[in-house]
This record gives sequence, structure tokens and C-alpha cells, in this order.
Amino acid sequence: MRTRDPWITRAETGADVPAVRAVNLAAFGTPLEADLVDALRADPAWIGGLSLVSTGEDGRPVGHALLTRCHIGDTPALCLAPVAVLPEYQRGGAGSAAVRAALEAAAGLGERFVVVLGHPAYYPRFGFTRASAHGIGLTVDVPDEALMALALDPAHPLPSGTVRYAAPFGI
Repeated sequence: MRTRDPWITRAETGADVPAVRAVNLAAFGTPLEADLVDALRADPAWIGGLSLVSTGEDGRPVGHALLTRCHIGDTPALCLAPVAVLPEYQRGGAGSAAVRAALEAAAGLGERFVVVLGHPAYYPRFGFTRASAHGIGLTVDVPDEALMALALDPAHPLPSGTVRYAAPFGI
């Protein structure tokens, strides 16, 4: 799938696993997020086709966005995390391209809801809004504006409840 030039987005393949790890290591400077992605691959929360990479014309992944199963109360939803871009490509649209492709892929699979715990100035561009406005919360304290949610299908409003992440998140 082609997004805004020069980024091409696609689902991660087995051959991409080392590159995705490298992107997460470089983007965050610690192994925590890279280890989280590896742990999620082995977890039942992993959904094939929802780990997306953005590449240049050479096909090398420079950005990554991952959606895995979580729940809002008892309602199945997806968690967007992590989102990572190689430092030399940050602020160039590679992350946005991967996020948009991930959300599009999720909608194509019939998924309805996504939550993200992230920067409140970044994620609203994709339609995320403050989760607390929909009665969505966590069992841990985070800044209210950092927990956001999105309904992929406007015909299905966001449910309320506490977000339950996959075990590798430790939340």
C-alpha cells in the first residue's frame, strides 16, 4: 500500500523482525519497547497483519506501528503501541504513514476500537480523543490527556470501562 511519498507501508513479514527490533531500539534508546514487541509476537494478543512497517523505495523498514488485542471492560479493542521511527527519519511522516496503515488494516479486519497511551499532541491527528471523555480509564495513574481512544467505525461508539492490556505490557 502506498501512502504519502516517499513512504510505502505494508504488514511486517518474518524477514522484517530484525529490522523492526532495530527501529524500536534506535527510536527509544533502550530495549524495553523492542523487548515488548518480541514478547507480544509470542502472546495471544498478537493479530497477524497488524504490525505495520513504513519503508522507503529500497524496502527497508524505517518506521513501525503495532496494534495488539486489549479490552475496554469486556469489549475487545486494540492497543496501539509501540510506534517507532529510526531517528534519522523522524518528523518525516514515516510514523504517521505506519499508524494510518495500521488503523486502516484494523478497520479492514472489522476491528472497532483502538486505545493509545501516548503523546497528546501527536495522536489526535489520527482521530484519537481523550479516553476519559468516553468513560475509559486505566488501573494505573497516567496523565489524563495521554490516554486516548478511537472508534474506527462511527456507527459503533466507544464503550466505557477499564482498559486491560495484554500481559507483556505489565499493566
